[in-house]
Amino acid sequence: MSRKLIRLSKSCLSDSEKKSVMNVLDKEFLGMGAEVEEFEHALTEFFGRPTVCVVSGTAALHLALQACGIRKGDEVIVPSLTYVASFQSISATGATPIACDISTNSLLLDLSDAEKRITSRTKAIMPVHYSGDVGDINALYAFAKKHGLRVIEDAAHAFGSVFEGKRVGSFGDIACFSFDGIKNITAGEGGCIVTDDERILSAIKDARLLGVEKDTDMRFSGQRSWDYDVSDQGWRYHMSNIMAAIGLEQLKRFPLLSAKRREVALLYDGLLKSSPCLTLLDRNYYFVVPHIYVVLIEGIYDRDKLRANLLSYGIQTGIHYLPNHKLSLYNKSCEFPLPKTELVYSKLLTLPLHPDLYKSDVEYVCEKLRLLLEGDKVKDE
Repeated sequence: MSRKLIRLSKSCLSDSEKKSVMNVLDKEFLGMGAEVEEFEHALTEFFGRPTVCVVSGTAALHLALQACGIRKGDEVIVPSLTYVASFQSISATGATPIACDISTNSLLLDLSDAEKRITSRTKAIMPVHYSGDVGDINALYAFAKKHGLRVIEDAAHAFGSVFEGKRVGSFGDIACFSFDGIKNITAGEGGCIVTDDERILSAIKDARLLGVEKDTDMRFSGQRSWDYDVSDQGWRYHMSNIMAAIGLEQLKRFPLLSAKRREVALLYDGLLKSSPCLTLLDRNYYFVVPHIYVVLIEGIYDRDKLRANLLSYGIQTGIHYLPNHKLSLYNKSCEFPLPKTELVYSKLLTLPLHPDLYKSDVEYVCEKLRLLLEGDKVKDE
C-alpha cells in the first residue's frame, strides 16, 4: 500500500469556515458588505492600526504603490528572490522594479547592494519578508529615511510574525499581507493593507472600488452609490463577503494555526541541523510564523532528481523562487549582477509546511531527505 502524499502546502480549514460561508450564501449578498467591514475591524484590532481589505496580496501591493504616487518613470527597489507578484505590482503602476541582491544567511534584501541601485528616480523600497522573517527592519527604515523613500513591506509571508515585541504590520510605513489559500491565514484569496497614513487609506478605499468616491461607506451600510464621482484610476480589487467570512474564522483560529507552523519549523530545525549537506535559514521560530520552510542544499547535487526521488516517496517539495531578473519581462531590471541571489537559487529547496502535518510526517520527510543526500543517491558526479 502506497503512503499518502505529504503535500508541500494546503488550505487548512475547519467546519467553522464552512458554516460561515454558508451563512453568507444564505444571506444572498456575496459582494463587499458587512462581513468585509467586520473582518477589517478584527484586523485593525489585531494590528493595532487601520486595515483595508482587498481581493489579493498583489492588489494590496499595487494599490499601496499607486496611493504613494508611484508612476511611470519611477523606480522601486525590490529583492529579485520573491514571487513575481512583487514585481508585477510595481510594473502595474508603470514604474520600474529594480532587482536587488539578498543576504545569503537571511535571504532578505541586502541594503549594501540596494545602496548601489539608488538613483534620482528611486521613490520606494519594497522589502520582502521571505518565509516570515523581517531581518533588521530598523536598519531598512533608517536606509529609507536617508534616501527619502516610501517603504511598502511585502509581508505576504509574515502574518503574525513579531519583531522586538511588536507584530509585523503594527509599525512602520505600509505593510501588505496576503490571504491566499496557503498563507498563514487564508480567506480563500484576499489581502490587506495596514498603515497609519490616512491619505493612503482613503485613496485605497476608493481605488479598490473602481475609483468610486466614498463607495466603501455605502457598501458597508448595505447600499450602492448611484450618484457618484471618479477622479482617480481605480480597479475592481474589493474583497467579497465570502472571503471575509473565511478570513474571520481563520483569524479566530490563528493562535492554533501559528503555533503549529512554528512547531513544524522547530522540528525540522532539530532533525536537520546536523546534516552536512544542508544549511538552514537563520530564523527564530519563537517570533517568526513561517509561511514556508526552506533549506539550502550544499555540495553538487541534482536538485531535480532529488525532488523526483522525494516525490517517489510521497513527498512534495518546491523552489521558492525563480529570481525575477531571470524572467523575460524583468531581465533588464538589474544594472549590476546579483551573485548571491543566483548562488542561493541554485541551492533552494522548500519542504512541506502547513498546520495539518503530523510529527511523524516531518520525521519521515527528514529521514528520506537525509537518506537521499547523505547516501549520495542524487550526487551529480
